[in-house]
Amino acid sequence: MPTWINNMNIGRRLLLGFAVVLLCSIFAIGIGITRLSAVADASKQLLEEPLASERYISDWYRNVFSGIRRSLAIAKSSDTSLGDFFAAEVVESTKGSSELQKLIEPSINTPEEKRIWAELMDLRKQYLASRDEIFALKKQGEAERASALVDSKYVQIAKGYSDKIKELLQYERDDINRRAEEIQQIYKQSRNLMLALTGLMVLFVFACAWLLARSITVPLAKAVQLARQVADGDLTSTLTSHARDESGQLLHALADMNGKLANMVSHVRTSSDTINTASQEIAAGNADLSSRTENQASSLEETASSMEELTSTVRQNADNARQANQLVITASGVAGRGGSVVEQVVGTMNGIRDSSRKIADIIGVIDGIAFQTNILALNAAVEAARAGEQGRGFAVVATEVRNLAQRSAGAAKEIKILINDSVQQIEQGGALVDEAGKTMGEIVSSVQQVADIMSEITAASAEQSAGIEQVNMAITQMDQMTQQNAALVEQSAAAAESMQQQAGDLAQAMSVFRTHAATAGAQRLARPAARKQLAIA
Repeated sequence: MPTWINNMNIGRRLLLGFAVVLLCSIFAIGIGITRLSAVADASKQLLEEPLASERYISDWYRNVFSGIRRSLAIAKSSDTSLGDFFAAEVVESTKGSSELQKLIEPSINTPEEKRIWAELMDLRKQYLASRDEIFALKKQGEAERASALVDSKYVQIAKGYSDKIKELLQYERDDINRRAEEIQQIYKQSRNLMLALTGLMVLFVFACAWLLARSITVPLAKAVQLARQVADGDLTSTLTSHARDESGQLLHALADMNGKLANMVSHVRTSSDTINTASQEIAAGNADLSSRTENQASSLEETASSMEELTSTVRQNADNARQANQLVITASGVAGRGGSVVEQVVGTMNGIRDSSRKIADIIGVIDGIAFQTNILALNAAVEAARAGEQGRGFAVVATEVRNLAQRSAGAAKEIKILINDSVQQIEQGGALVDEAGKTMGEIVSSVQQVADIMSEITAASAEQSAGIEQVNMAITQMDQMTQQNAALVEQSAAAAESMQQQAGDLAQAMSVFRTHAATAGAQRLARPAARKQLAIA
């Protein structure tokens, strides 16, 4: 089909088809009317001239034949009255023949007709002359001569005259038959022409209708095929059309829709694959994080329990240090008064010995507490190192606690040494009373040092107690945060699992559509996603 027809819109194309059919119908009707007019003209000519002429000649023949018979009756009859009776009719017959002759003569046109007509006129003159001669002889009473003239001349002339009229009549009848045959030929030609034109018009109209229908149905069939392929999920087909009518615009729109839908499905499929892989990695990371969070929570619970024990121990150590400080203060007062009550040295030394023994016991306790505090601080430092960034502050506190414990242990050892020396000196006091003054001075000095050390131990124990309280509070907060993290990890794991399931459903839904990237996408969905371990700081 020409391009200009394909570019014409469907409405104009239909109007063009109906216009072509209408023009063909008008052309066929015009040809039919023309041929019918030709048939009508031929029939009119046949009816107006030949048939009328044939009728006139036939009447003429009958009139002449009747006149010949009457003339013979007059010539042969001996009855005068009969002759008079037929004579009037013969005159009327002759008059009628003359009138018919005048009516026939204008239709004599062809050479053959003119030839017959000329011969006929000559024979008529001979006939009328012979008849008038016979009638004159009859009127003169010469019946025999009249009868002989009839036999010798009249009959032959009358026969020639009537035969010539019959020849003219036959010629006219042949002309009528010829004209009728021409009319029949015109009719047949018109019929054949109408049938041929009708056949050509039907073929032309059918061809136009076929081309018109094809110009509409072929693009629609392509559109239906593309729509079915899209409905089946096949987005790999391509569609091209150079027409600019409604069907061409429809095919262009469907091609654009197919391309954009293929791109969208490819993007959605790629995104769903990425989401599926990421959700699997998130699920694996959340599982690992959940396990680590549970381990961390368990470790924090153990650390909290250890810190509670350490807190109790440090509190007890602080109480003992305060008591020791009070005792040292008391001993210092006693040593100050020792210079004035030398006479009571023995009793006082006994009291000092007893007090020294108690102090030795207390120092043993302090030494044990310091050792335990050192161990707990070491454990706390190890747990802080495991906790990483969140346990940095706790590690600093644990280090200070350890330092304090070491200092307490050192002080306890020094006190223990001093106490042991004091005990030895007290045991030797009885023998060394003379040296009591000097020893009392040393004792006062030593007691003053012990007082200072005990003050430091008391202050350190107070600081240690406050630090451990802070560490305990920090561990409690860390435990709460760890529990919250565990709950968040569980929620995140559930969300990741839901997202993974939805991503799988989306990928399965997108797998219905077939695009150029469908094979690669299917392989990506078939491969198990690589799991990445999520690092927990």
